[in-house]
Amino acid sequence: MTTRKQAWFIINPISGGTAKGLIVSLINQLMDRERFDWRILTTQYAGHGSVLATMAVENHIDLVVAVGGDGTINEVARSLVNTPTALGIIPCGSGNGLARHLHIPLEYRKAVELINTCHIKAIDYGIINQLPFFCTCGMGFDAYISAVFDKSIKRGPMTYLENAVREIINYKPETYTVEDETGSHTYKAFLITCANASQYGNNGYIAPKASLEDGLLDVTVIEPFNFAEAPLLAIQLLNGTLPNKGNVRMFQSRKLRIIRESEGWLHRDGDPMWGSREIDIRAVPHQLRVVINSAATIKPISLIQALSIVFRNKLYANTLLGQTIAQSSKEILDHLNLH
Repeated sequence: MTTRKQAWFIINPISGGTAKGLIVSLINQLMDRERFDWRILTTQYAGHGSVLATMAVENHIDLVVAVGGDGTINEVARSLVNTPTALGIIPCGSGNGLARHLHIPLEYRKAVELINTCHIKAIDYGIINQLPFFCTCGMGFDAYISAVFDKSIKRGPMTYLENAVREIINYKPETYTVEDETGSHTYKAFLITCANASQYGNNGYIAPKASLEDGLLDVTVIEPFNFAEAPLLAIQLLNGTLPNKGNVRMFQSRKLRIIRESEGWLHRDGDPMWGSREIDIRAVPHQLRVVINSAATIKPISLIQALSIVFRNKLYANTLLGQTIAQSSKEILDHLNLH
C-alpha cells in the first residue's frame, strides 16, 4: 500500500482582495484522496505563513501550498529553503510573478489540479541583506511604489497601476554604485531590479531571459527617461522584449553590492522594506523544491496586444504621462493600420 503524501495549504485571506471560500471548496473537491492527506490553514497576521511553514517542516510535511500572492509565497518559501519539504502555489495575488514564471495556472481549479501532479524541481532563490526573495528584489521607483501600494486600502493590480501613474511624474532618480565580479559601476537610475524570475508579475517582464535554475541573478538598471520614451518601455515590459541598450542596462551576477546616496525603500517579491545605504544581494542555487507545470508554455503577449493595453487603459486618461503614452501608442497603431 502506497503511503499518502502529507500536504498543508496555507491561505492568506486578504491577498488579491478576493474571498478564498471557492479555493477551499476546490481543494476539498479536487485533491487526489488516494495520493494526499491535507490540512487547510489560514494566516492570521503578517509573517504567520512563515511560522506555519516552519511547523510543517518540523512535522515532516511533504508539501506546503501557498495560497496567495508573491508576498505570501515569500513568507512560506523562506521556511522551506534547504529542506525536503516542497512548495506548491495557488496564485491569487496582485501580480503573481513567480507563479507566472513557473507556468502555474491562474485559474484556481487548474492550479489545484496541478498540485495533484506533484512534479517537483529544485530552483534558485536570492538573498537581499540577509532576507530571502524568490521572484525579484530591487530599489528605486518600483520599491517606492511598493511602499505606496502597501498603504492602499484597495488591493489588486489596478490599484498598483493607479499608484504608479500618479507617482511617476514627480519621482526623482538616484545615483547608485554597483559592485560585482566585473568591478564597480556608477549609474543614475530610475530603478534597479535583481531578478531570480523573469517578471514582476502581471506579465511585466523586467528580466526576460532570467532563469530559476542557472545560479545567477539577472540585474536590470533603467536609467532616467522622458515621457516620449515611456510608451516603448511599457510595451517592451509587457511583451518581453526589454533590450540591453539605450537607457536599459542588463547583466548577470552571482552576488553584488549596491551603494546608494542614503537609506530608503527596497522591495523583495513586491513587499516594501526600509533598507540601508549598502545593499548586499546574492543568488542561492537549487535550494527550494517547488511544484512546476512541466506541460505548459507561456509566451509574452504580442506587440499588438501590448500596444492596445497601453492605448486603451483608462487609468491614464487624466494624466500628462497618460496622454503622452496614449498619443504615442495611437500613432504606432495607426502606422500599422491596426487601430
